[in-house]
Amino acid sequence: MPIDREVLEAVREMDEHELRRLLILARARLEGQGVALGDPAGARVSLRKQEVRCGKTTCTRCPHGPYWYAYWWEDGRRRSRYIGKLDDIPERSHATG
Repeated sequence: MPIDREVLEAVREMDEHELRRLLILARARLEGQGVALGDPAGARVSLRKQEVRCGKTTCTRCPHGPYWYAYWWEDGRRRSRYIGKLDDIPERSHATG
């Protein structure tokens, strides 16, 4: 099935943050469907669900979520990236390139 032109144009316009998020999501979906992907860059990304407190003193619904976060090591430091609120990604480690 061909990819819609609007989707392709949206991908072309994405910045680095958005492209990394798209890559993490695509790899997680593929691995969730049983597709074995290599680890060409040697980077391991761990996807984790977290519930987050908003910090508002008047909030009666905390914590919020669950929200997905990606964690990996880069330049000797642990990095993280907010992925979003998703329901269909299995929680486990995934490789990214």
